[in-house]
Amino acid sequence: MPAQDKILIRDLLLRGIIGFNDWEREKRQDILINVTLFTDMRIPGQSDNPDDALNYRTITKAIINHVETASHLLVESLAAEIARICVVDHDAANVIVRVEKPGALRFARSVGVEIERERADFAS
Repeated sequence: MPAQDKILIRDLLLRGIIGFNDWEREKRQDILINVTLFTDMRIPGQSDNPDDALNYRTITKAIINHVETASHLLVESLAAEIARICVVDHDAANVIVRVEKPGALRFARSVGVEIERERADFAS
């Protein structure tokens, strides 16, 4: 059974176009992202070689680029695209993605979604 080791990317605060109201389509909003990448870390743990490890810096840069250049109507759609970036483009075994919009609901710190995906979820 493959190890279920985790890489945690916590509280990545970005600004992007998200939402379906007119004002949300015009002005960038804060978007809080948390990602848990599942990968087998036994080989890099023994080799101490960065080439053997899942490159979380590259993955984070891809997420930042997507959020800053794309636009989504729904947080669900943004979460799914971030998951695709992680497992399809960057070979994580599976991923948990949480996307939140701080201040989107009155009296709530934030509102968001959390999804879990694996490579098979994106097979066409």
